[in-house]
Amino acid sequence: MRLDGIRVLDLTRLLPGPYATQLLADAGADVIKVEDTKSGDYAREMPPTTDEGIGAIFDAVNRGKRSVALDLKSDGGQTAFYDLLEDADVVVESFRPGVAERLGVGYDAVSERRPDVVYCSLTGYGQNGPYADRPSHDLNCIGLSGLLDMNRRSVDEAPRLPGYQIADIGGGLLAAFAVCSALLSRELGNSGGEYLDVSMTDAVVAFSQTVAPDALRGSDPRPGETPFTGEYPCYGVYEASDGNYVTFGALEPKFFEAFCAAVDRPELAAEHTSEDPSVRAALRAELESIFAERTRDEWVSLLADVDTAFGGVYTPEEALEHPQIEARGYVRRPDDGAPRIGFPVRGSDVPRADGRALPDHGEHTVPILEAAGYDADTIDRLRSDDAIK
Repeated sequence: MRLDGIRVLDLTRLLPGPYATQLLADAGADVIKVEDTKSGDYAREMPPTTDEGIGAIFDAVNRGKRSVALDLKSDGGQTAFYDLLEDADVVVESFRPGVAERLGVGYDAVSERRPDVVYCSLTGYGQNGPYADRPSHDLNCIGLSGLLDMNRRSVDEAPRLPGYQIADIGGGLLAAFAVCSALLSRELGNSGGEYLDVSMTDAVVAFSQTVAPDALRGSDPRPGETPFTGEYPCYGVYEASDGNYVTFGALEPKFFEAFCAAVDRPELAAEHTSEDPSVRAALRAELESIFAERTRDEWVSLLADVDTAFGGVYTPEEALEHPQIEARGYVRRPDDGAPRIGFPVRGSDVPRADGRALPDHGEHTVPILEAAGYDADTIDRLRSDDAIK
C-alpha cells in the first residue's frame, strides 16, 4: 500500500480536498501543495488554532506536503505550474466549476500537456446540475442529501448539527479512492489519463444505503422510524445513571438474547423486533429502566465479556484516549508539534509517514523550481514579478 513515486499537484484548500491529498501523502505520495502567493490556504489562520498559532484544521490535513506559492493569474506562475506538471501524475482541485479553467489549469488544458494525468475535481455539488455553481459547506451538502433530516429523534424536533464534518470527510475519502482507482487503472493499462468529478453531496447520498431502498420505492423514511434510527428498542442510545450514555446495537437475536441473559431478563428476548408498536414502547421503557440502574462505565465493565453489541458514548477527548483507539496506533502525540490523527488504515505494509512536519507557506517554492530546472536568475525574476513567493 505505497504510493512512493506518485506526485500530486494539490490545488485544494480548507478541509475536503486537503484531507483527500493528506491520505495520498500518508500513503507515500509526493504532494505539492500549490498555494497562491498572498495568504495561501486560508485554513492556515482559521480558528481554532494550535499552540503554535496555526489553524487546527490546516495542521490536521497538510502534514508531509510541500508548499509552492504560485500566482496562477500571472504568466510566470502558470508557466511554473506546467513545468511542475511534467513530473506529476495527479492534479486535485476544489474550485467551483469553471474557476480552474479561468486560471488556465482546467482539465482540458492540463490533459493537453499531460494526456496520462489523473485529474480530480472535488466540489460541493459536482460539475453539473442546477446547484453546480453554488457555494457550499458541509452543512449545505448534508441538508441536500437527506442526512440532516434524518439526524434527529423524530419530526417533532429540529434537525441537529452533526458533531463532525461528514460531507467534507466523505467527499475527501471518495476523491482519494477515485484517484487511487484511476492510478491503478492506468497502471494496468485499462485507461490512460482520467477526469474525475467528485461531489461531496454525492458522497453523503451514497451513505444512505439503509434508507434509500424505501425512499426509491416511494415510502419516505422518517427519523426515528427506521430500524437504524429508533424503530426498534434493541438499536438505540440509552442514558445511564450518571448522566452519560450507552449504545445498544443488538439487532441480531443472538446479541439481544445474550444481553437479556446477562441482565437476568430472559423473558424480554421474545419482544426483540416486535412489529406491535405497544410492545416496542413497553420494551423501550424496560430498557430505559434497566440502563438507568448503572453508570456508563459500570455497564461497559459488566458487559465486557457478553457477546452483544454494546458500548459507551464518549466525548472526543475520551475517545482519543480510549484503550481501543490507542491500540490502533494512529493517534499521533509527537514531543514537538501538535497531536494529530494519523493514517487510519492498519496492515502489513502500511506507510507510517503521517507524523511529518507541516509546510510553511511557499517553503518549498525555490527547491522545487530548482529541481524543475529553474536557475537563480529566473527564480529572482519570478519573485520580483510576484509570480511566486
